[in-house]
Formats: sequence, structure tokens, C-alpha cells
Amino acid sequence: MSASNRTPDIYGPGTYTDATFVPVPQDTKRIFRQLAEQTPNFTRDEALLSKVQFTGEDYPVIPGPIKATSVAAALHAMCGVVADEILTLRGAQDPSRKVTINTTHASLWFGAVATAYLGGEDVLTLAGKGELKNVIPDWERGWVDTPLKYRATGLYPTQDPETWYSLHGSMEAEPVLRSIRLDPATKVDSNEEAAALIAEHTKKFLPAELEMNNLMNGFCGSVCFTPKQWNESSMGKRLAEHPLVDVEQQTHAVPTPPVTFPPLRAGDLRPLAGIKVIEMTRVIAGPQIGTILTSLGADVIRLNPPHLPDINILQLTLNAGKRTTTVDLRKPEELAQLLQLLSEADVFVQGFRHGKMKKFGLGLEEMLEMAGKRGKGIVYVSENCYGREGYYRERPGWQQIADAAAGSAYVTGKALELTQNLPAHEAVLPSLPISDMSTGVLGALGTLIALRDRATKGGSYSVHGSLTGVNAYALREDVGLYPVDVVRECQERFQWQSMRGSHHVLDILVTVWKGWKKVLGKYLEEDSGWFQTFGKSAFDGKRLSILKPVAQIEGAETEWKTPSGPYGAEKLAGLEWL
Repeated sequence: MSASNRTPDIYGPGTYTDATFVPVPQDTKRIFRQLAEQTPNFTRDEALLSKVQFTGEDYPVIPGPIKATSVAAALHAMCGVVADEILTLRGAQDPSRKVTINTTHASLWFGAVATAYLGGEDVLTLAGKGELKNVIPDWERGWVDTPLKYRATGLYPTQDPETWYSLHGSMEAEPVLRSIRLDPATKVDSNEEAAALIAEHTKKFLPAELEMNNLMNGFCGSVCFTPKQWNESSMGKRLAEHPLVDVEQQTHAVPTPPVTFPPLRAGDLRPLAGIKVIEMTRVIAGPQIGTILTSLGADVIRLNPPHLPDINILQLTLNAGKRTTTVDLRKPEELAQLLQLLSEADVFVQGFRHGKMKKFGLGLEEMLEMAGKRGKGIVYVSENCYGREGYYRERPGWQQIADAAAGSAYVTGKALELTQNLPAHEAVLPSLPISDMSTGVLGALGTLIALRDRATKGGSYSVHGSLTGVNAYALREDVGLYPVDVVRECQERFQWQSMRGSHHVLDILVTVWKGWKKVLGKYLEEDSGWFQTFGKSAFDGKRLSILKPVAQIEGAETEWKTPSGPYGAEKLAGLEWL
């Protein structure tokens, strides 16, 4: 569908809605071709592009008008194409090899962090019964042990009745609550009461005052902009200067020769077999990069800072195929051990605020210097909220901040206003950890392109995945939004319960999952064929089943060799590459 066939501003300023509905697999193919054309150094070879086929349900299966599924599925398909190119470089060329993407699978993948089975029971049911805490190590450190702390991360009204603000507790909610003059020790009995109390306080501030409060204190937060406001901002324009798939060869670095991939062992058709990856990330987006890379055969070592909290349930899925350990960069001996591992690594994935790694000698320039000295290029992968340039680049931010900044929360709220009579101007988060997961596949795609090019051109590469960037791309005019009647029909089909601005993304994930369970139950059964099952896991030795990788590459191995395990399962000292 051409941009001229889209109606402006139905979901607010700067939005573009399709005049007619196109089935999801068909529309995804269009977006795949579009992204392929827009991505520097991505193949234009029709023989390779035509290997991709999209299947799945015709109608969307997630709430709202944003075509998040199609954008993510297109990125997964692009991963499959580059993986196929790498197999060819490794002597495993197959002109008939197909890359298949099921768009319904891609939708469920957004909820994959909680769509799993442990001991034959789905993990959300186990969590609801309070049983997961008995088998999963606690890394949350009490960040959600009261309703006020939990609801400190949400979207709230401000003194301006037309503008909402994304407040974020960042797993340390007490200082954030105090900054809006709310005592964290205030007794409340429910999440709803906590949200109402927080809203009473945020309504005392103008959006600009909340913004300055966050800047002064180093907190995360964002005004819930319309897409038009974001696109016309200096930061929005700066981010738009970069392609969504942002890979830059570091031509200013010391030249290094091409690095051929290690020979494939007999019968081993994993595209990234033998590739060594250090992953130093938290929560969802960064770890998802490594999870995709290890499904393609990479040896991924994940390091968690032992003093920083993380989300317990993610240990069941986002460590699949990885070895995990901890590193405290403040301790010289542990930093030295990390540098020793990096001296042999092909890829370094980091998910911290811009400039943070440089403090420890782990910034891009320091890694380029190391690569030059060893004579072997490195792929340096960063994921953050706002991108690699611009005056916001050093600001901290999570998925919820990106959703608010780019306009996704505004659009989602507007859609609920049009279809379910949500109060006017209320912003609501998209229904799943969409931008987190999409940034994960975006980073993995950039890594694949960089590794392919390192093998043929030499040199080192910088890859950047931006949470806000992937949000903004899905709101572009050349992508389009679903018509209101399609959004309404989707809601009627799944009968999702109310979604509100103050709801945490995990709340909304559970809401969506319950609708899926009613309508798409056959897909979510453990024996449906969509899950990869491990007979024994590190979680009480129980059977663990997690959603398979989205990109299925015919004849190649796209699965994990080992199940997901706890954070910090191995000691850093003495850890070696396989």
C-alpha cells in the first residue's frame, strides 16, 4: 500500500492509518522488502530475498494499531537471510534453502519471556501461585515488594490535562517516589490505590517540571509525546538520520584483515558456530540479542553486575544457550578477567548508558585499540534508549521511556479511546515488551551483518540498537497503522481486559496472554511444536520448554544447545571459551 493511501492523524498528530486492511503475512512481506531496501549493505539479490516466506494468521493477534509484529518479523527474516549468506561463506551454500517466518509466532515471541513451561506447567500460572520463587534465584532485591514501588513505573497524568508522563522506578523506586514528594513508606493496600496516589502527586507537576526533576536526579522518564512532536524534536530528527539497522564500519581504526569464519564441523550447520560473544546486559533488550545469536550457534557468555537487580522470571528464557557469570567492574581483578575473555572475543554486546563502559576501559574506542593490537577486528554492539548521537544519547532509559518518547504510548492510548472509551489523552504502554524484544532482534541483525562484512572486508564494526528508534520506525508513514475497525475486531475476538496508563508492562503482558490462551490455546500448548523442550533444567531439575526461535532456516540448526539457566551460574575466574 502506498503512503498516499493512508489517512493522517486518526490516532493523533503524526500518525498514518491504512485505508484498507492487508493480511498480516502479506503486509509483512512488503515491510520486509522495504526494510531490506532501506538497510545499507543488505543484499539486493532477488535470489536471496525470494528465499523468505511468511505464514501465519491473517489478522493481528496483539492489541492496538501498531504493526509491531510485521516490523519484528521482517527483522527476523533479515536475520535469516544474512545467516544464509554466512553459511554460504562457510561452504554450505544451498540455493533452495528457505527462511520461514510465521507472523503469529513472531507475535507470541513478544511475550516469550513469560511464555514458557516449567515442569509441565506454564510459568505465568506458577508465578500466580507464588511457586516460581521457590525454584528461581532472587535477583529482584525487593524492587517490587510494595504496591507503591511496583506502580512507580507507569504512565501518569500531569498538571497539563492533555499530557501524560512516563515515570520509571528503575528497580530502585524509593528515590523516584521521594522526588515527587511521596513518602515510599506510605501504606497502601493495592496496586490500584498506589496508582491513584502517585497520580495525585504527578498532577501537581507540569510535564517540563517532571522532565527537569528526572534530569537533575539522573532518573529515567519521558513526556508522552505524539509522533509528530517526537519527529519534529531535535532528538527525533537526529535519530532519524540513522538507518534503523545501524551498522558502521570503523574506518578510522587500525586496519585489520578479513576474519574468515572457523570451518564448520561435519554435520554442523549452525551459522555462527565458533563465534565468541561477550554479553554484558540486563533485563530484556540486550539479553535478547545474545539469545538470538546463541540460537544460531554462537558461544555466548553473559555477565551480570552482581550489585544490580534484574527480573527473576527472565532467567527461564533469556539465558538459553548461554553460559552465565557475574562481573563487578569496580574490582580490578574481575575487570582484568573480563578483558582476558574480550581479548579473544568476536563480539561485545553491552546495554548500558552511553559513555558508561568507557569509564572502565570498555568503550568503543578502547575495544578498537585492542582489536588493532591483536590484528583481528571486533564487533561492538550497543543498545540504549535514544541512539548513538544527539543530546539525549546519555540519558538512561528503558522500554517504557522509549514507548513514551516516540509516541507509541500516545497512539496506544488514542486507540483505546476510539475503541474502548478510554478517557481522552490517557497514554497507555503497548501491550507487550515490544520495543525491548524488537531492539533485541535489531541488534542481532546488525551483529550478523557486521560479522559477514568482517569476514569479507576486514575491519571492526559498531552496531547500535535504539529502543526509541524501533518505536519510531513502526510509526512511520511508509509502515502505516491498522484501521480502527481492525483494532476493534481484534479486541472483540480476544476480549482483553482493561489496559490503563498506570499498568506495568508485566501486567499488560498477563492480560494479553490470557486472551491468547482463550483464542490461540492450540499454539500455546507445550506439545504444539512451537516450543523447544529440555528434559532437565537448572531450576530444580525440572523440564523446561521455551518458544523456538522465530526465524526457521531450512536445513540449518536454529535452536539452543542448552536450556536457560540462572544469572551468575559459573565463576568468572577460570572461565574459558569453548
